[in-house]
Amino acid sequence: MKTAAVEENHKGLVELGLLSLVVGAVSGLIGVMFRRSLEQADRFRTLFLAWAHAQSFTGFCIVVVATAASTALAVWLARRFAPHASGSGIPHVEAVLRAEQPPASLILIPVKFVGGVLAIGCGLALGREGPTVQMSASVAHAIGSLFRRNADDCRALLAAGAGAGLAAAFNAPIAGAVFVLEELTRRFETRTAIAALGACAGAIGVARIIHGDLPDFHVKAQSFSAFGTAAAYLTLGALVGLLGVAYNQAILSAIAVSDRLSSGAVKAWPILVGAGVGLLAWTAPDLAGGGDALTQRALEGTGSLSTIALVFAVRFGFGAVSYSTGAPGGLFAPMLVLGAQAGLAFGKICVHWLPGVAADPIAFAVVAMAALFTAIVRAPITGIVLVTEMTGSFTLLLPMLTACFAAMIVPTVLHCPPIYDSLRDRTPRRENARRIERGRSRIR
Repeated sequence: MKTAAVEENHKGLVELGLLSLVVGAVSGLIGVMFRRSLEQADRFRTLFLAWAHAQSFTGFCIVVVATAASTALAVWLARRFAPHASGSGIPHVEAVLRAEQPPASLILIPVKFVGGVLAIGCGLALGREGPTVQMSASVAHAIGSLFRRNADDCRALLAAGAGAGLAAAFNAPIAGAVFVLEELTRRFETRTAIAALGACAGAIGVARIIHGDLPDFHVKAQSFSAFGTAAAYLTLGALVGLLGVAYNQAILSAIAVSDRLSSGAVKAWPILVGAGVGLLAWTAPDLAGGGDALTQRALEGTGSLSTIALVFAVRFGFGAVSYSTGAPGGLFAPMLVLGAQAGLAFGKICVHWLPGVAADPIAFAVVAMAALFTAIVRAPITGIVLVTEMTGSFTLLLPMLTACFAAMIVPTVLHCPPIYDSLRDRTPRRENARRIERGRSRIR
C-alpha cells in the first residue's frame, strides 16, 4: 500500500514537471512578445517625438494629448474589463496563492498586454516584469485547470508560471525560480520547486530562441573586491535601505492621494498624469519610459553628479506618480534605475574622496541595484541573483551580499513592510471604496 502511494506520488511529480515545461514555454512566448512590443513602442515614441518637435507648438500639443489619451485608455481597459490587471499584478498573484482572492480570468491577459504596452510605451515609469508575471501566472492556472490538476498542483503551477514570467522578462531563469520560493510562497516545498524549475527552464528556452541569450545589461568586467571595501558597501547598503523606505512611502502616499480623489477626479487623474508624461517626454525624452537605457548608461559610469542627482530625483517622483494611476505596469525596472543612479553617485563620491577604498563607481552601481531591490521588496536572494544574471557581474556577489545585509536591516528596524505586502493589504480597501463610489453614482 505504501509503495503504491509512493509510486503514485512520483508519477504525479513527473506529470507536474512535464506540465511545468509547457507552462514555461507559453509564459516565455508571452513574455518575449510583450517585451518585443514594448521595444517597438519605444522606437515609435522616439520617432513620434522627433516628428512632433519639427511641428513646434502644434507638435507639443499632439504629444501631450496622445500620452494623456494612451494613459487614460490603459487605465480604462483595466478598470472596465479586468480590475486585477491594474498596477503590478504581483500583489494579486500573492493574494491568490494565499487564497485571499480568486484567480483572474483569462481576459486579464489581453487587457494586461495591451494596457501595459499603452502605458509603458507612452512613457510611464513602469516595468515590464509585473505584467509578464501576472499574465504568465494566469496562463499557468488555466493550463493546470485544463489538465484537471488538483488544487495544490494548480497553485504550484500558478507560482511557477509567475516565476517563469520574471525569468522571461529579465532573461534571468535562476532569479525566476528563486523568486517563487523566496517571495511568492516563502517556503521550500518539493512540488513547487520542481514546477518552478521546470517553468523557468521552459520560459528561458523559448525566450532565448526568439530574443537571444545576452544579459540585459552590458557591464565591463569587474575585479573581485578587496576586504577593505566592506565598510563602503555596508554604508552603501544602509543608505540605499533608507532610500528604499522613502520610495515605498512615496508609492503608498501617491496611491493614497489617488484613492482620496472624488469619482470625477479619479477618472481625470490618469489623464493629468499622462499629460505630465507628455511634457516630460517633450523636454527630456530619455527620462520617460521603463528606464532600461538610463540603467545602462549608469552601468557605463556616464554622467556627472549633478546629472545623476537630477535623473534620480525625477525618476523617484515620476515612478510613484506613474504607479498611482493604476495603469498596468511593474516596479522592478524603475527601481533598478534608481538603484543604479544611487550607486553610481555613491561610487563617484568615494572615488573622489576615498580613492583607496573604491576603484570603479560602476561596481557600486551594480551592487546598489540589488540592495535597493532588497530594501523595497525584502527578497535579498532574488535581488542578488537577478542583478547578477542581468549584468553578468558574478565577481560582485560578496559586495552584493554585504550591501543587501545592511539594506535588509534598515527598513526592518524602521518597521517598513515590503512593498508587495503593503500593496496586497491595500487592495481590498481600494476595491471596497470603488464599489461604494459606484453605488453612490447609481443613486445619484
